Amino acid sequence: MTRPVSRKVTAANLEVGEQFRTWRKLLRLTLQQVADRAGISVSTLRRIERGDGGVSFQSMLSTARALGILESIVSATDPYETSFGRARADQILPERVHS
Repeated sequence: MTRPVSRKVTAANLEVGEQFRTWRKLLRLTLQQVADRAGISVSTLRRIERGDGGVSFQSMLSTARALGILESIVSATDPYETSFGRARADQILPERVHS
């Protein structure tokens, strides 16, 4: 049995989808162009832009790459980019892991 999706996650799906659509429009790219660059179907890209949380993570990241924002997403999730992450790594990770 799967758990219901939280409102925050649903809102984030919608917001990210809107942001992807905005990036596509700012870049003056069509749905077909982005889908082709991402290696996904236009219908999958539409689902991403509508905030459908059932789209694969791979499709989301491929779309981010096609829009030129993949590195920003990777950086945003890097714990070493935060003071908390760096401090905790120094406390709990063996030297060979974080050096």
